[in-house]
Amino acid sequence: MKVINSKAAPAAVGPYSQAVLKNGLLFISGQLGIDPKTGKLCEGFEAQSRQVFSHLKSILAEANMDFGNVLKATIYVTDMANFKLLNEIYAEQFSEPFPARETVQVSCLPVNGLVEISLIAAE
Repeated sequence: MKVINSKAAPAAVGPYSQAVLKNGLLFISGQLGIDPKTGKLCEGFEAQSRQVFSHLKSILAEANMDFGNVLKATIYVTDMANFKLLNEIYAEQFSEPFPARETVQVSCLPVNGLVEISLIAAE
């Protein structure tokens, strides 16, 4: 197993890795909309979502991958009212064939984030 880290994404806030690569599969831990320069959440759902995708993109790049390698996305939101906006931002990142995905509303995310996304990708 190889640990994958990107300096363009925030460091893990607990005992876990940003991502791990094994047998050609990359598992990226849930990313929040934290600005890596300030260590604080971006303001609002859209800004946080775009920051999350920036983190995911940088972690994929560290593993010599991109969004075309993604097989599965897991998305947590604190308000399903943002689902339409989420889909618009998501569609900017991915193209057909789209990865498998679920989106789940939760009551709370770490550091009071509004969205968290994890990915599984393959070489």
